Amino acid sequence: MAENSKNLSDDLNEMLDDAKESAHRAGEKISSSTKEFNEEAKEFGREAREKARAFSDEAHNSAKAFSQDAEQAFSDGKNVAIIAHLTIIGWIIAMVMNSNNKTEFGSFYIRQTLGLILCSLVAIIPLIGWLLWIVVFVAWIMSLVSSLNGKMKPTFLLGEQFQEWFKNL
Repeated sequence: MAENSKNLSDDLNEMLDDAKESAHRAGEKISSSTKEFNEEAKEFGREAREKARAFSDEAHNSAKAFSQDAEQAFSDGKNVAIIAHLTIIGWIIAMVMNSNNKTEFGSFYIRQTLGLILCSLVAIIPLIGWLLWIVVFVAWIMSLVSSLNGKMKPTFLLGEQFQEWFKNL
């Protein structure tokens, strides 16, 4: 029985040695896998930073280009002149745009449109008002076409007076 015990003890020691060796190999594999994962994570982080920088630069450049385009659009008196012709709300928007960056062209058409708006208010009178409204509408169309063409052409009849009366605008 002593020999069976010794054989059993030797078998157990062998099994323990095998288990230790397997655990050691598993630990080395885990350590190796951890190192590989760590390197992959570092590489992923570098790539993400590079892509974020590229995206940030592209967004900055796009915003700068948009800002320049918007500044050019708002500084152009032609846009103000056209917007002034689009209802009373358009005229108010044109006034605000022109107050930030006054242009002679924009101011000219703001004054013309204000005169036409006031004339159209007089057109409320029955019969005579209808005829006056048609005249004001034709003058408005002609003024809009002139502003689209980039020409400072006063409206017929009262255009010069509009410029004089509203010169402070």
